[in-house]
Amino acid sequence: MILPPSMLGMLGGGQLARFFVIAAHEMGYKVTVLDPDSNSPAGLIADVHLCAAYDDAAALNRMADTCVAVTTEFENVPATTLSRLADVVPVHPAASAVAICQHRVSEKNFLRDHGFPHAPYAEINAEQDIPAADSGLYPGILKVARFGYDGKGQARVKTRDEALAAFRAFKGEQCVLEKMLALDYEVSVVLARDVTGHAAAFPTVENSHRNGILDISIAPARGSAQVRDEAQALARGVAEKLAYVGTLGVEFFVSGGKMFVNKMAPRAHKSGHYTIHACTNWLVTPALMA
Repeated sequence: MILPPSMLGMLGGGQLARFFVIAAHEMGYKVTVLDPDSNSPAGLIADVHLCAAYDDAAALNRMADTCVAVTTEFENVPATTLSRLADVVPVHPAASAVAICQHRVSEKNFLRDHGFPHAPYAEINAEQDIPAADSGLYPGILKVARFGYDGKGQARVKTRDEALAAFRAFKGEQCVLEKMLALDYEVSVVLARDVTGHAAAFPTVENSHRNGILDISIAPARGSAQVRDEAQALARGVAEKLAYVGTLGVEFFVSGGKMFVNKMAPRAHKSGHYTIHACTNWLVTPALMA
């Protein structure tokens, strides 16, 4: 077990990391935050703020020497950084899981290879990879493989010519072309899974977005019990296949009454923010602290 006042490490210093630091302090832990922004929200209240790049050798060495465990607040921390730290100190989630979640091609291929329901898609590495008009993928959404979020790095395309223009606008960056589904609504599940494989999840949440950004979450989701239960089962299945340890958010599309996994977030998810004030108890087993 990892007991207070141990020093925990957090990669990233944004809003989610700040929530982590606040909760850790309330439990008696200390926190070291690594973030290149001198005014990062979490860094401002951390016990130690290492203001450096995520691949800075000196900062990573100090974190490895002083922290008993390390985690990340978002998926864009280089997986190589997690892997390097894991050679010295426990790191959750693992670099292998984060590497999948932070890359749309890897993420879609993971869903396909493990039989999870997902929207039809094509991997786009060059202009010749853009599917023909009769491929069944139009209208679709062209998404960059890396660093796209909150609607950024995405373009809605109705034809192959529009997909080609969007790909060129993305400077030929690796992309996924995903068929646009007729949505009934969207839901998500936030869960935590420990090193023994035990998982606990908050209720399935219904989400609506505005301009690609989460606007409203309703908990529990208003859909059928079947949809809510299927989302829970799929989220747990995703966590199991990822060999995931930590907090995971899984987003779903509901289309024609059927579930489709949209994406995974290897962190606390915005649709779970309500739990800070609406949920008074959250069971943390000793294994979750290991």
